Amino acid sequence: MFERRVTVASKVGLHARPAALVAKAAAAQSVKITIRKDDTEPVEAGSILGLMTLGAGHGDEVVLSAEGEGAEAALDHLAQLVASDLDNN
Repeated sequence: MFERRVTVASKVGLHARPAALVAKAAAAQSVKITIRKDDTEPVEAGSILGLMTLGAGHGDEVVLSAEGEGAEAALDHLAQLVASDLDNN
């Protein structure tokens, strides 16, 4: 299992448009990616609803996890996205 810790950069957190962009990118990966905050159960990163119920706000640290072939590259891609300001994309 591979993990990446990343800080949410979008000012609205992983809500609305940023959540949709992250979910779309996660769903396009060849491995299943989960996301969690330290005090929560993981949810599927490819689920907009899952991301929104996570309640990850601006400045919160989240943990992305995946396993299997291509997991590290997929996590790197998604971590870069979460660490970007997606409010205006």
